[in-house]
Amino acid sequence: MRVLVTGSRGFIGRNLIAHLQHLEDVEIFGYDIDNTPEQLEAWLAQADFVYHLAGVNRPKREEEFFEGNTDFTRAICQRLARRADPPPMLLSSSIQAELDNPYGRSKRLAEEAVMDYARETGARAIIYRLTNVFGKWSRPNYNTVVATFCYNIAHDLPITISNPNHEVRLIHIDDVVRAFVSELQKDRGPEGQKGSGPERRVLWRTVEPEFPVTLGRLAELIRSFRAMRQTLLTPDFSDPFIKKLYGMYLTYLDEDDFAYDLTQRCDERGCLAEFIKSQHFGQIFVSRTKPGVTRGNHFHHTKAEKFLVLEGEAVIRFRKIQSDRGQRPERQRSEVIEYRVSGKEFRVLDIPPGYTHNIENVGDTDVITLFWASEIFDPEAPDTYWEEV
Repeated sequence: MRVLVTGSRGFIGRNLIAHLQHLEDVEIFGYDIDNTPEQLEAWLAQADFVYHLAGVNRPKREEEFFEGNTDFTRAICQRLARRADPPPMLLSSSIQAELDNPYGRSKRLAEEAVMDYARETGARAIIYRLTNVFGKWSRPNYNTVVATFCYNIAHDLPITISNPNHEVRLIHIDDVVRAFVSELQKDRGPEGQKGSGPERRVLWRTVEPEFPVTLGRLAELIRSFRAMRQTLLTPDFSDPFIKKLYGMYLTYLDEDDFAYDLTQRCDERGCLAEFIKSQHFGQIFVSRTKPGVTRGNHFHHTKAEKFLVLEGEAVIRFRKIQSDRGQRPERQRSEVIEYRVSGKEFRVLDIPPGYTHNIENVGDTDVITLFWASEIFDPEAPDTYWEEV
């Protein structure tokens, strides 16, 4: 199947092609401003499906809205209509087509050209009115305010917010691409392009889910991403918008800015560093323990932990806390539970509250251990009490 994508080097086009490349038996023609009219003519004559994404949204002259959005769309539709087998066409339009401004009028006229193409030829036409799209490869100071905020905050540049309570409706690029690809999949099936009836008409689409967010909240979230390297606090990634926004933010880091160092606390026993922490899942930290050294000998009333030795040989011991004083013999000091663990096994140990515990390096090399705690350490209320195992 031969697929033509106009605007192939734009924000949506690049993401769409990156997904189309994974489909079997799909040949992609990518048209953009650096291609020739002859190439476009040849691809329009061959394409089995057309994604028309090309357009103008920030011209120097108002007339360019109509030249790049309306006239170009009409020319494509007229060329496709001359074919004996006019292919389906998907138009990437905008919610601004509802507005009476030059850009909105030019997009509305482009929609009408596509509708005329469908009525005249019987080919299927799909029109997506998109709201603000965010995601990787979006150009700052061009595509969306999200890209501008991400880029500027990632580079410690100022941002301007005239009204922090202004709300924008956002959709994610992966959701847009998923919807676009599904239209192509319909045409590859038994009820595709060569079918008849309900599949051959003008179809109006929107993309879900939408994420409404104020500009103030948007800036707050992105600033928290920037601060994560110092605070180590992760946001609530169970929120799909926050998860997608964070992924987008990372793409605006410079190539030499992907790595950062953790703060290590070192003494004669070795080193320890916090990695990430969250009010939702607690915290993760890592330690390096020298041979013969024992860490721990404390317990928690509420906090639960997990130990995972990544490298080296260690013995983890823990014991239920009980007072020896004034107790009957059978109620005195409980027995020590002991586990030998190795970095070769990746074996996790659960440490319950009310059990004093320690970890001893019994090998000849450093022990590297990954720890998880169910709550963030609070120096004002540490819930950590010394008692030897």
